[in-house]
Amino acid sequence: MYSVKEAFYTLQGEGAQAGRASVFCRFTGCNLWSGRERDRAKSQCTFCDTDFVGTDGQNGGQFPDAETLARHLATLWQAPEEANSERYVVFTGGEPLLQLDAALIDAMHVRGFEVAVETNGTLSPPEGIDWICVSPKSDTTLRLTRGNELKLVYPQAGVDPANFAGLDFTHFFLQPMDLSPGAIVSDGDPMAATVGYCLRHPQWRLSLQTHKIAGID
Repeated sequence: MYSVKEAFYTLQGEGAQAGRASVFCRFTGCNLWSGRERDRAKSQCTFCDTDFVGTDGQNGGQFPDAETLARHLATLWQAPEEANSERYVVFTGGEPLLQLDAALIDAMHVRGFEVAVETNGTLSPPEGIDWICVSPKSDTTLRLTRGNELKLVYPQAGVDPANFAGLDFTHFFLQPMDLSPGAIVSDGDPMAATVGYCLRHPQWRLSLQTHKIAGID
């Protein structure tokens, strides 16, 4: 059984794949925060800006097996048939590796999708994922230390980007912390701090949440 908060067709807004047409599948649940505001202050991730509680979102629900969910996600791809070689699905959350497994990855591959995951890196992934984006959080043990991109929300108390700079990733991004209502963040201006760090350490590149800037989902 897979529990999905929401699923939709949009443009990827962040990181190295920004601007790419994508089907997003947001799983429910996370191992760093319950998703409930009353628990935010004592969670391991206090600044999350995402609703991943329940299955009541757009195209959300519970799916009994990988084939059923894969068929559901494939129907969301809206590009014409000649663009099927570009099919791309992003599994996110919450923490997608609590649910994403080899059966679902295989079912998406059969339907011609490149499979991406956005994870906090505290869990080991199944085989077969084509694009791995790791976004480390403070006070956690990073188990996933290699992949395609490392995207660090910045600044985070107790998190030094230098501690991740030697890991086996192709792309290194700093993303300014979102100042959404309810988020518990460090003092200062996250954008200025992020830009300044990237200028001093050019291994790191600036990642913006372009979907919010463009006003799309």
